[in-house]
Amino acid sequence: MADKNKKKLMELLKEPGNDECADCGDSLGVQENGESAGTTGSSASRRTDWASYNLGIFLCVNCASIHRMLGAHISKVKCIQLDQWNDDQVEFMAATGNLKAKEQYEQYVPVFYKRPTTGEPQVLREQWIRAKYERHEFMDVDRQTYTSGHKTGYLWKRGKEDSRFQSRLFVLSEEENVLKYYNKQDLLQLPPDNPDKLLKATQAREPKAAIAVSELNAVFVPEKIGNPNGMQLCYLKDGQTRNIYLYTDDGKDIVEWYNAIRCANYNRLKVAYPGASDDELTAQLTKDFVMEGWLYKTGPKGNEAFKKRWFTLDDRRLSYCSDPLDPHPKGEVFLKNKGDNFAVREGVPPGRHDQDYAFTLRTPDRDYIMSADTKEDRKRWMEALNRAIEKPLYPQESKKAKQITK
Repeated sequence: MADKNKKKLMELLKEPGNDECADCGDSLGVQENGESAGTTGSSASRRTDWASYNLGIFLCVNCASIHRMLGAHISKVKCIQLDQWNDDQVEFMAATGNLKAKEQYEQYVPVFYKRPTTGEPQVLREQWIRAKYERHEFMDVDRQTYTSGHKTGYLWKRGKEDSRFQSRLFVLSEEENVLKYYNKQDLLQLPPDNPDKLLKATQAREPKAAIAVSELNAVFVPEKIGNPNGMQLCYLKDGQTRNIYLYTDDGKDIVEWYNAIRCANYNRLKVAYPGASDDELTAQLTKDFVMEGWLYKTGPKGNEAFKKRWFTLDDRRLSYCSDPLDPHPKGEVFLKNKGDNFAVREGVPPGRHDQDYAFTLRTPDRDYIMSADTKEDRKRWMEALNRAIEKPLYPQESKKAKQITK
């Protein structure tokens, strides 16, 4: 009986929708060669797939671990290959499945909402799962607090000078196209559970900073900040990128801030480009960094000693800092198209100071000579930079390039 039920479950995994995780889209099941999806060689025998037998959905191991955190009153999880399944449980899985469950739990997912995929930060994945099955946010739009165009609350912000994280009051306004934050101590003493009172209290005070939401990028960076709810804001100020590092004590709160920013930008883009498709608009919302990590670089003469720098490739903007949490980069360059005399080459130009695993980014203004720790790192950076300069350059991107002065 047990073997019959497991065989039935493995057959269900092959059905459309069930062959990928219901929450992150990771591949599940068995491929035509008999190996588990996403595995090769001996690792195939160790691959396990999971399911929530009271929700009727198939899951990857990472999402299954989050379902266990929800509690058995919400989701009851079993391993398909290792646990015992009775007839009733298998019949319910057959009657439901991922596609049918999505019709129920994802009825009203906003277009702008960031659906996590494989490899996304834990906080995004966990809050997506909690929003679906615990809070039922996508079954009742009134539960989506991040769609109003306004958000007010406290976030922990890293100081520009002293590097300490301190509580700051943030106010988001879609109508004004602005995200503000305040340092005033009297504001910080107001209760956080009364947004209307907080908003009213800010109206007679000058904010520490006012950032145009339309120019803002938000990226989850938990490892960099050292907090699972860490987020980085990036925007241009006076011709230079300004980085702000934040976190919240609650994962739900930081994800709501993130999606509130995406919502405000989406609604503004919808007005500005009425003929654009949803896919075109959402592609212009917050974007994860293409790559980040340590590299070594020389100065503009090319014969200086290599110095260790933290590099970030943010879409077309390549910047480098002395420390990953610097508020401003030491330098940055906007990557235009290959037709604008941008190129990436392995090695260094003749006569320039060389170092193992060096490569050169050629721009109309100067050559940027860099070096990676390994051959594989160099390959990844060169591929990422080449993808950036091979993309078509749109007029709005050219406008951003002109704003960068350093």
